[in-house]
Amino acid sequence: MAKKYELPKLPYELNALEPVISSQIMDLHYNKHHLAYVNNLNAALEKYEEAQNKGDLDGMISAQGAIKFNGGGHINHSIFWTNLAPISQGGGEPPKGALLEAINKEFGSLDAFIQEFSAQTGAIQGSGWGWLGYNKKRKRLEIAVCPNQDPLVLQNLIPLLGIDVWEHAYYLQYKNVRPDYLKNIWKIINWKNVEERYAKAQSA
Repeated sequence: MAKKYELPKLPYELNALEPVISSQIMDLHYNKHHLAYVNNLNAALEKYEEAQNKGDLDGMISAQGAIKFNGGGHINHSIFWTNLAPISQGGGEPPKGALLEAINKEFGSLDAFIQEFSAQTGAIQGSGWGWLGYNKKRKRLEIAVCPNQDPLVLQNLIPLLGIDVWEHAYYLQYKNVRPDYLKNIWKIINWKNVEERYAKAQSA
């Protein structure tokens, strides 16, 4: 029996990220879009398992696209929610310690990193994600962009911080001005969560 994935519980209320992200966007993004990825992932895994039990190689291959897309969507959003925090709970407070040292080493400063990250992520054509990832082989931080819902593991990076630039993540509030969304979202980044992910990535 294929494992059933579930929508993870949000660590804050739907309106907690206002005014940066409205409760209307959060309700749509979390309760509709993320839930759809979870449901579609479970359905695709069932189809894969059925095809596998029948020895139907064509069926197994055809199910993999939906598994990649919806599984990636579930992975990406599950990280994204924890990468954010209300301002009242530390959202936007700058990183410290080893993570800040690594950012300074790789990008020169936190401001320079944010500028480079926002530029690369803002330039994504269509839908996708911007990521700060850890390259375990090279022992360094890297900025990467992924199309659609492709997970960062496809680029051999461990995800630390992801920002969703699909239109459903910002359009109701920021319309077609993606740069404004990317400028404001840093006010609610949960750097403590990113620090924890960085420490875990280094020790893995």
